[in-house]
Amino acid sequence: MADGKLDRDFLRSALALMSRSDVDRLLFVSDHPPSPTEVRGRPTKRKLVYAVSSEGIANQLKAKKATAVMIPPYDYTRIEKIKVAVVAAQSAGLLKDGDTVLALCGPGDDRVMDTLVKLVIGSEDPEEKLRVDTLGLPPEFSSQVVESLIHTAMEIGAEGYEGHPVGTIVVVGDSTAVMEKSRQLILNPFQGISEAERNALDPPIREAIKTFSALDGAFIIREDGVVLAAGRYLLSMSRDVKLPMGLGARHSAAASITAESNAVAITVSQTTGTVRVFREGEIVLELRQKLRRV
Repeated sequence: MADGKLDRDFLRSALALMSRSDVDRLLFVSDHPPSPTEVRGRPTKRKLVYAVSSEGIANQLKAKKATAVMIPPYDYTRIEKIKVAVVAAQSAGLLKDGDTVLALCGPGDDRVMDTLVKLVIGSEDPEEKLRVDTLGLPPEFSSQVVESLIHTAMEIGAEGYEGHPVGTIVVVGDSTAVMEKSRQLILNPFQGISEAERNALDPPIREAIKTFSALDGAFIIREDGVVLAAGRYLLSMSRDVKLPMGLGARHSAAASITAESNAVAITVSQTTGTVRVFREGEIVLELRQKLRRV
């Protein structure tokens, strides 16, 4: 009973904070939204954004004229849930630079809400700021997938594999064309696994990508995050791409495949750990490591 009262008091306090004029949004990250009696007042309802993993719940909320966004139904940590919910809300045009956001979430199935985080959109270090929305991605791309893969690439660049630096290429989108312009170097470790169990938004698959980054070849990933293959050799070598001095075959292959398809390629430099994103044969985002742990 005492725990239940504590949960209600915590939620009530979070909703009270949302009423402040300097708070623009409250992200409620849970498939168990509060009852209508707990959310009172038009200003409060206007600021509230639900992030849910069930399409049925999202439709129910929208039918009640509430604002809801969808997030993948994976076993994220609390902070990962908040990051994914923020990306979903940004993609839906619900958040803009300068907005002050309170994000409320909990562990497991989110029946208990125990974490409240305050953040200001766009206040990160410009060198670390992942502005996926500025990459000009086609509408079929999921910004959540691309953002998640960039974060994974940054982790690969910082940590390497078993203490050794590694480099890799991740190619996202236009997968039919990319598969035609590549060939398998090794046995594909993702072959035979159901699509539901090999999505790059799923934390265990992200860990698998980090592990298999030590293999030769590229990862091929569909726009929705399904990993099609690892260990692919990219056959494209366009003469039209122009790269800065010092970038080698890995970056040339990434630039070429994006020049000859509608894919996006993410590279990790084995030498420096720098992550670069390529689109239409050009570097559109470059993120340098501040501290490598290899």
